[in-house]
Amino acid sequence: RWQMAGLVSDFESIEKNLSQQLTRLQQFVTHSLGIPPQQQEELVKEQAKSSSGMVASAFQSFMSVLFDFVLVLVYMFLLLFMRKQIAIFILKLVPQHHKAKTQTIINESCHVTQQYLSGLSLMIACLWVMYGIGFSIVGIKHAIFFAILCGLLEIIPFVGNITGTTLTALMALSQGGGIGMIAGVIGTYLLVQFIQSYIIQPLLVGGEVNINPLFTILSLIAAQLVWGITGMIVALPCMAIIKIIFDRIPPLMPYGFIIGNMPSGKKKKKHKSDNSAND
Repeated sequence: RWQMAGLVSDFESIEKNLSQQLTRLQQFVTHSLGIPPQQQEELVKEQAKSSSGMVASAFQSFMSVLFDFVLVLVYMFLLLFMRKQIAIFILKLVPQHHKAKTQTIINESCHVTQQYLSGLSLMIACLWVMYGIGFSIVGIKHAIFFAILCGLLEIIPFVGNITGTTLTALMALSQGGGIGMIAGVIGTYLLVQFIQSYIIQPLLVGGEVNINPLFTILSLIAAQLVWGITGMIVALPCMAIIKIIFDRIPPLMPYGFIIGNMPSGKKKKKHKSDNSAND
């Protein structure tokens, strides 16, 4: 809250720095391309008129995404509240000789979902710490606010972290930071993404959601087409549940295999030795 208050209080200085940066850009265009400042202002005004509808549309899209995100939270709460009733309902639908397998699928799906959400929460907390330290070293004002923003946007795979870093770089530019500060923000992003991808995510989340990169991207695209940004938030746990179902139903096992990651070499050798023992 105090970070937000500080950000609002510094709005005038941010606006002043942005105007100075725009003036420098205007001078650069004048010296490089020979376009006089008056002609540049006329071009900007024309673009502003044409982009006013785009701004309104962007604001409407943002409010729609926010509303859908709140709905997702409500749906998740209701599903967790009714999970026992839903499990009993599913068991009532299947024949008696399939109830044991269905119960196993339900238990594993609940376990994967819970572990994914808890692992994602721990990962976001780690990102808050790393981004906060990195942005503070770089010298970003209100570093904690932007660290929390970048961490929360990590809920949206691929798109969220780039959006958060872009906003932080714009903040560095608006507070008068030069190329060095922007490079520091980008360097912090690259370092945090490396630690997240190769250390934190495999330990906290990766073991529970065993989906290969190709189907991860395809599931995100499909979910975005169906339900927008909020669909991308729930795409990975839904795909993990689908894989569990495929792995437990013999006709669908090939689909579960192609969705998941390729087994490691040790597992292959073990599997081969098991087959030779059975022979």
